[in-house]
Amino acid sequence: MCGPLTVADYMKEIFMNPKMGYYMTKDVFGKDGDFTTSPEISQLFGEMIAIWCINEWHKLGSPNPHFLVELGPGRGTMMQDILRVFNKIGMNNAGLSVHLVEVSRELSKIQAKNLCTTVKETTGAHFMEGVTETGVPVYWYNSIESVPTCFTLILAHEFFDALPIHKFQKTDEGWREVLIDVNEAGNKLRYVISKAPTPASLYFTAGEEKRHHLEVSPQAGMIMQHIAQRLVNHGGFLLVADYGHTGEREDTFRAFRNHSQQDPLLEPGMSDLTADVDFSYLKKMVADKLLAFGPKSQHDFLKSLHIDIRLEVLLKKSKSKEEKEMLLSGYKMIMDRDKMGECFKFMSFFPSVVKELLEQFPVVGFEN
Repeated sequence: MCGPLTVADYMKEIFMNPKMGYYMTKDVFGKDGDFTTSPEISQLFGEMIAIWCINEWHKLGSPNPHFLVELGPGRGTMMQDILRVFNKIGMNNAGLSVHLVEVSRELSKIQAKNLCTTVKETTGAHFMEGVTETGVPVYWYNSIESVPTCFTLILAHEFFDALPIHKFQKTDEGWREVLIDVNEAGNKLRYVISKAPTPASLYFTAGEEKRHHLEVSPQAGMIMQHIAQRLVNHGGFLLVADYGHTGEREDTFRAFRNHSQQDPLLEPGMSDLTADVDFSYLKKMVADKLLAFGPKSQHDFLKSLHIDIRLEVLLKKSKSKEEKEMLLSGYKMIMDRDKMGECFKFMSFFPSVVKELLEQFPVVGFEN
C-alpha cells in the first residue's frame, strides 16, 4: 500500500478484487455465511414484496412489457419467491422479464441455479441469460446502466449498505477525510485524518451540517440519479429496503463475520463491510425528479401488506410441527422490533408525474 487509502477505495478492494474479493469468490449468505438477509429467513418477505409490486404496477396501468430489476440479488432467494407469486396470478405471461445487476460471477452462478432451468454465458450488454421453469427470461448485468430501458420495477434490498463510502471528520481546521493507513510498525491498519482537504471532503461536506462525522456514498448518489432519469423517461418505481437513518447518525462503518460484528480493519477480505444507508441522502439526490415515500420500518411496512394473514394461511397448510415452528421463527425474526422489524427500513420512489394519482391512491405501506 503506497500511502493512505480512502475508506471507499478500501471497500472497493475488499469487495471487488478479482482473486480475493469478498463477494467474488464465495457464497457469503445464509447460516454458513457471515450474515443472513430477510429473504433467506422467511418466504413471507419475498411474497409480500411481490404483492406490493403487483399492486403498484396495476395502479400505474399494468404497462407491458415491463422489467423486474433487482440490484444485488444475493442468492436469488427473494426473486424466487417473487416469481412464484407472479406465476400464481399470471403475471409471468404479461410481458415480464427479469434483469439482475450482479458484479460477482460466483453469486451469479448461484442465482442462475436457483432461478433458471437453462442458462448460457453471453457477450454484450449482459454477460449471462437464462429462462425460468415458467418461461420468464432472466438476464445478468454488471451495472444498472447496462440494463435496457422499459417500464421498470426496481428492487434494492440490502444493496446500498454495501456501496463504498467516504468518511469525513469535522476538525478545528474544517472538514477532513478519514483515511486508512498502516501503523508505524507496518503490521496493522488504522484510521488517520487527512492533513489537508481532499477532493471528496471539499465536494461532499456541507457548511450547515450539525454532525461531527459524515459518511457519504457518491456511488449511491450516481445510481439514484440514473434510476431517476430512467423512471422519468420510461416509467416504473423503485423500492429500497435496508438498514439506515435519515441523516442523524455518524460513524456506522462496521464489519460482520460469522454473524458477529467486528473491526472493519481487522483481517481485510474475511468479513462483510457495511455502513447504514442515509435515506435522506438518497432522497436528496433525486428530489428534482422523483417522489419519495418513507422510510417506514420493516415491521410497519409488512404489516400494512397483511403479512399476518399470509402467515395464517401457511400455518394451516403446514404438515408438521417443525414446519410451523420454522414459519413462526422466521416471522418473528423479520417482524419483531427488537430483531429486524425496526432497524430495517423501506422507502419507495415514483416519477413526479404520477403525484396526483398517488395522492388519490396512496402507495401501499406508506399511507401515513
